[in-house]
Parts: sequence; C-alpha cells; structure tokens
Amino acid sequence: MRVEIWSDIACPWCYIGKARFEKGLAAFAHRDEVEVVHRSFELDPGHAKGDTGLVVDMLAAKYGRSRTEALAMEEGVAANARSEGLGYRIEGRDHGSTFDIHRLLHLAKARGRQEELLNLAYRANFAEERSVYDQETLVSLAVEAGLDEAEVRGVLADADAYADEVRADEREAAELGANGVPFFVLDRRYGVSGGQPAEVFTQALEQAWQGRTITPVGTSSPDAAVCDTDGSCEIPQAGAHS
Repeated sequence: MRVEIWSDIACPWCYIGKARFEKGLAAFAHRDEVEVVHRSFELDPGHAKGDTGLVVDMLAAKYGRSRTEALAMEEGVAANARSEGLGYRIEGRDHGSTFDIHRLLHLAKARGRQEELLNLAYRANFAEERSVYDQETLVSLAVEAGLDEAEVRGVLADADAYADEVRADEREAAELGANGVPFFVLDRRYGVSGGQPAEVFTQALEQAWQGRTITPVGTSSPDAAVCDTDGSCEIPQAGAHS
C-alpha cells in the first residue's frame, strides 16, 4: 500500500503530522508493506528567493497582532510539537521560499535519500539554529543526508533542475482538492487532512488496507490543524495539545 504525503518544510503542522503519522504507522499490523512517498507543496509559491524574515514578525504582521501575541501563537504550536517529542524553537526562526528545498528533496528521492533529507530539514528549520533558506545550509544538510555535494550544488545552480517534478506534485495536489497541508493520500482511496492524532492514522491505514469505501477524515480533532495556501497555519486553542 502506498501513502503519499503532501507537505512543506515551512509548515509546523507537517512537522508535527509526520511524527504522528509515523506513530500511527508503527501501530499498524501491515506497516512493513506500506510505501511512504513525500510530495511537494509550497505554502507560498510566489515568495521570492532570498526574501526571508523572522516567523514571529511575519505572524504579527499577517494577523495584526502584537509581537507578544504572535509569540503566544507560536507557543501553542510548540506545545503540540513538544508533546510529540519534537524540538521547536520559537524565537529566531525565519521563513522564505521553499522551492529549492523541494527540488533537493526530489533529487534525494531519486537517490533513495528523501526521508533522510526531509528529517534533517525539518529538524534544522524547527529545532536548530540553522536556516534552511541559506544555500550553504541546504548543501550541508543534503550532504549529511548522503547526497553528493557536487550534484547538490549543480541542482541548486540550475533553476530548472527538478522544477517540473515540484510543479507536477503541486498540480496533482490541486486536482485532489488539497488546499492545505499536511495532506495524506492512502492508496488513492482515502484522504486524511491535517496533523491528526496517531490513532486516527492507524484507523485510516486499517480502513484503506481493507479497501472500504469510506468518507475521508477531516480535521475534527483540535490537534489536527493545517497550513493553507496563503501561508497561514491554524493555531490550537490554549491547552489543546496531546
């Protein structure tokens, strides 16, 4: 069975949702027969390369909040991440175009190192003092994931390299009706939207395995938030974390 996951490295709920999915998969009896494929989804495809800024400042401007309020918003997301055992920095994180990251993830997929690069990029972006929007950091992460440095630099220098693959993933997401991430598609029969609790993913895997005709799971759980195509992310209510 194949599970396809549309996500963006800038999306905190993709970071959290990946951890929850993996816990749900670990509890699935047929987990060794599941192929996981990660697909590209840019939350802000129009963001100019090189135009970066602090996440907290962006949130304050976007939602018309004070910086203190924006920090509180981030703390709500951080609580969910930490409940899954994930590191999450609030201050000092930046945001920008993720197109180059997606291109490198496609290179990594072709070389059998996609999972390694994705995990390193998430950790660098959310838990460490490393900007994934800096080219040298990207090169370092890719090499750490097991990719060849010269090939990585060649892809970054060629704006067309793997660009079609990124756009194809994004078109497919639109065709499937995904307007936010994370978005999980199980055997092209079952869609799960948002960073659902682990047990929801286990249930979804079991139902997809059985081949039932079922209604896709939405985001009814207070923890099952998404980030949408205008770059905004749902903020959980105070205390709403596992």
